[in-house]
Amino acid sequence: MRFTVIGGGVGCARFVRGLREHVRRTGGEDRIDVVVNTADDWWVSGLRIAPDHDSLLYALAGVNDAERGWGRAGETERVSAELAAWGTAPEWFTLGDLDLGTHIARTAWLRAGLTVSEVYRRLGSRWDLGVTMHPATDSEIDTHVILADGDPIHFQEWWVHHRAALPATGFVQRGIERAVPSDGALEAISGADVILIAPSNPVVSVGPVLAVPEMREALAVADAPIVGVSGIISGAVVRGMADACLATIGVETSAEAVAEHYGARASGGLLDGWLVDEADAGAVEPLERIGIRTRAVPLWMRDADTSARLAGDAVALALAPR
Repeated sequence: MRFTVIGGGVGCARFVRGLREHVRRTGGEDRIDVVVNTADDWWVSGLRIAPDHDSLLYALAGVNDAERGWGRAGETERVSAELAAWGTAPEWFTLGDLDLGTHIARTAWLRAGLTVSEVYRRLGSRWDLGVTMHPATDSEIDTHVILADGDPIHFQEWWVHHRAALPATGFVQRGIERAVPSDGALEAISGADVILIAPSNPVVSVGPVLAVPEMREALAVADAPIVGVSGIISGAVVRGMADACLATIGVETSAEAVAEHYGARASGGLLDGWLVDEADAGAVEPLERIGIRTRAVPLWMRDADTSARLAGDAVALALAPR
């Protein structure tokens, strides 16, 4: 069986690790592909930084800093301090020395003419990940945030420096109208037996993937059932500041509202199924009424067991008789 996950960031990384563990515990012959958000990538000090990809890469390789939730374990930051001293990198965006090695390699390959997809393959070949990652697109589609005064700033400045506290009116992926899905992403969707929407930020991690031209069409005609996992429990985000993003686009911070935002596939939306936490069991019946099969299960991914169990629940819902 082939599973394809769509998302990015820490929530996606934890879910994919859980899916990988579920596969190992149930026979280990299934294939896992991940279509990764590239819209929060950006350029710093002449280097191409890819936060969502790297969170997945390091977590799957077992070299991530689990306490901070980003970067490599056992980091030093001497180079970042020098870059800040020279004024070529913002002081609020610190990169570890090991992490910088990844960015230098990525940038060198991009400058040599490799596509983002080819760079993904090279970076992924260093460790036995048990997963194949594909960029949503090989084009640059960096997200910019439109502030209340009309000025745009890069998403990373709004997110990391200002902690999503600056009032915003919207999000724009520059150049997305000219982007096309990567070949790997399209093949992973068309060849999947199950498609899973990770508990990632619906607005800036999943949203940009869906906004790549032709991506929604590919999902609409996919034979595989599409099941999503809520990243919101009891009206609060599990991690990060997705609530600020949802408020900006006028969506309530709730598991039910996010499912409605994605929409029922039968009505032209995305989802066939949706998992909410047991604390949000009240959302099951309303979502079932609009055509989204919904189950309430434990969503907290505290360790390998709970993460694998959640992944198994998502797969079970996808494969349940319709």
